[in-house]
Amino acid sequence: MIGIAGWKKSGKTTLTVRLVAELTRRGHRVATVKHAHHAFQIDEGATDSARHRRAGAAEVAIVSGARWAIVHELVDAEPEPNLADVLSWLAPADIVVVEGYKSAPIPKIEARRTEARQHTPLADGDPDVVAIAADHAVTDARLPLFDLDDIAAIADFVDRTVGPLKRSRG
Repeated sequence: MIGIAGWKKSGKTTLTVRLVAELTRRGHRVATVKHAHHAFQIDEGATDSARHRRAGAAEVAIVSGARWAIVHELVDAEPEPNLADVLSWLAPADIVVVEGYKSAPIPKIEARRTEARQHTPLADGDPDVVAIAADHAVTDARLPLFDLDDIAAIADFVDRTVGPLKRSRG
């Protein structure tokens, strides 16, 4: 498992998408977990399943020949599930890429962009940050440093440090 963490507008999603594409191209089965800080809709409008949810169903399963999903509504002050619970719901994968979850105790790559809303380095206060990927010069890095666009090198790092080959040896 590898996390992609950073401040808002730091390039987390772009890095995650490009890293997943590269790891998949290399033959890995990849799963992702994305943490959102806002309410989100995955089934909206006039679809039958959205109508089921709005009618009060606590869970709605949507199933077709191409994909399936379960939408679970948090009701009656039900807490947001923690990362460990979410991971337990995933099917087996070679690598799980977790976007967000800045404070989770998992190995993370810190994404840094000049357009980010904040520039306080996460690596300085988080021992779980194992590398930095930036679109600008970083002079004080004590960790492996990658250009934010060098996806092949970042994927090589993930393979070496947390990928399936390392897990099978350990």
